[in-house]
Amino acid sequence: MCGICGYISKHEYPIKILKKMNDTMVHRGPNDSGEIIERMSDGAYIGLGQRRLSIIDLSENGHQPMYGTNKDVVIAYNGEIYNFMDIREELEKNGRKFISKCDTEVLLQAYEEYGISMLDKLNGMFAFSLYDKKNNLVILARDRIGEKPLYYYWNGKTMIWGSELKPIMTHPDFHKEVRRDIISKYLCHKFICSPDTIFEDTYKLEPGQYIIYHDGKIEKRKYWDIIEKYEENSTNLIEDYFEVRKGVKELIYDSVKLRMNADVPVGTFLSGGIDSTLITAMAQEIKGSKIRTYTIGFETKEENEAIYAKEIAKHIGTDHTELYITQKDLIDMLEEMPKYFDEPFADSSQIPTMLVSKLARQDVTVTLAGDGGDELFCGYKMYDWAHWAQKLDVFGNIAYHMCGEKMINMMPDKLYALVKNRDAKYKAQLFTDVRQRYTRNIVEGISESAKYNFEEKMTESDWQIRRMLIDMKTYLPDEILCKTDRASMKYSLEARVPLVDYRLVEYSFRIPHEFKYKSGCKKYILKDITYDYVPKELLDRPKQGFGVPLALWMRTILYEDLCRYAEPEKLEKQGIFRSEEIWKFINMVSKSNKSVYNSVLWSFYVFQKWYQEYVEDLWN
Repeated sequence: MCGICGYISKHEYPIKILKKMNDTMVHRGPNDSGEIIERMSDGAYIGLGQRRLSIIDLSENGHQPMYGTNKDVVIAYNGEIYNFMDIREELEKNGRKFISKCDTEVLLQAYEEYGISMLDKLNGMFAFSLYDKKNNLVILARDRIGEKPLYYYWNGKTMIWGSELKPIMTHPDFHKEVRRDIISKYLCHKFICSPDTIFEDTYKLEPGQYIIYHDGKIEKRKYWDIIEKYEENSTNLIEDYFEVRKGVKELIYDSVKLRMNADVPVGTFLSGGIDSTLITAMAQEIKGSKIRTYTIGFETKEENEAIYAKEIAKHIGTDHTELYITQKDLIDMLEEMPKYFDEPFADSSQIPTMLVSKLARQDVTVTLAGDGGDELFCGYKMYDWAHWAQKLDVFGNIAYHMCGEKMINMMPDKLYALVKNRDAKYKAQLFTDVRQRYTRNIVEGISESAKYNFEEKMTESDWQIRRMLIDMKTYLPDEILCKTDRASMKYSLEARVPLVDYRLVEYSFRIPHEFKYKSGCKKYILKDITYDYVPKELLDRPKQGFGVPLALWMRTILYEDLCRYAEPEKLEKQGIFRSEEIWKFINMVSKSNKSVYNSVLWSFYVFQKWYQEYVEDLWN
């Protein structure tokens, strides 16, 4: 696990520029660092930098950037290739020799042997930049699901990239200009979806894609895609429940086993939910002795899952550590958010995720997390709404044609979502209309729609399945996995996510949907497997997450700060938000607990803190 950065420029910059870029990510890799600059055959200069968090082969043999056997290829790489030993054995049969025990060298030699098609062989989380001198090309690539981030800036001449935006912002050729047309979209979703970022000419490389730079031009290509894999695999369903159950259990077990491989201590995040419980139970069985588990507890009973996690840890027999945090602990983390989530990111669970990462890092360097189970096996409340909205759509259509726009706009949010959901291209995104209803007038100028256009290309007719696929393609990589990556890497902790192993993702598309959503029971098959390890009575309760009391904060402890960020003269100078609309929300949140008011205001608050940190401080 590391951080990478680099650039291609016609200008020759001293290596101290590259080192400065690299050092912005010291938290991602505190154990080692390296930088190299080479002259390309077209006259451009390429710089590669890497910060290392040592996990496998802790020796100097894992130093990066790393050169290939003939010095014709050099790589800066971030991540873990879990099946690297299998690939290494295959390469050794072809006569290749290795001097290290690390996956970086395997990645290099796999490229030398197979070219870019080696991506199809990799099972892991990764992002890398590779310079092929012989062919005068540079490749940037990202893993299939999007566990590891990779940003890049391209203005038609200069290319700059990094695991985070910080090294890109540090480069002299970077032109910092905020993309105002996506801010309303951000307010709706609370994150910025790939390939967009908050800056002009700056992008996230999308999961399952790679970029080739050659002779001053870039070309983006796709080697794996969620929607395409679903379309391909869902035509070959496995109808036998017990065969599917066995297949899912074996795949998860193998995925956990692969992610237990490390030359440093490994633990797990244990929330007390289905996903983290299953992973923890399997990890302990694989290890054969007590595994370390970590949980954050809250003072308020309705937001606290630590009591359940403690019972589960006791049943499994783990070496359990829990930390009860106060409101002050949460508030104290607010100043850290924009520094480590270096574009606006408003999932408030990022705060407790940072705290549990800090707790785990006291003992371990690697932790397993339970992300992905909800998207793959139908676990969110939203999927209930999608299911019932499809059944009630005919009544929504009748109401739409009977009621005028004025009456529709007066409807409660859930009814509004059902009635307004008339466009066949976006049926599974029904609640986006509700959020846009509140955010469309907040931002100055023209804004992009918050709806994803790729839904119209889906052939699947079930709205619930379509919504799951949308979440796998957007919410999972750009919100859930992004949060886990940034929160853990803040403390130089590597978080591995067994449930997003691409083999399990592809296999899940062959599972009949009624095995996932059975008579209204979400994640049916995953729960059934988990009951092999933990009694049902310890797990059978409503889903909870990392709760943060936003409504209370907006009215009390953050109210003064919120008002400061909304000062009309400051907003006028900033030129992004409409002051009167923001103040409508501030006035409403003092009267109502309605979640959308809190969500929008929190997203606004997070944006302003980010803007103050990285663009301009208008408030001091």
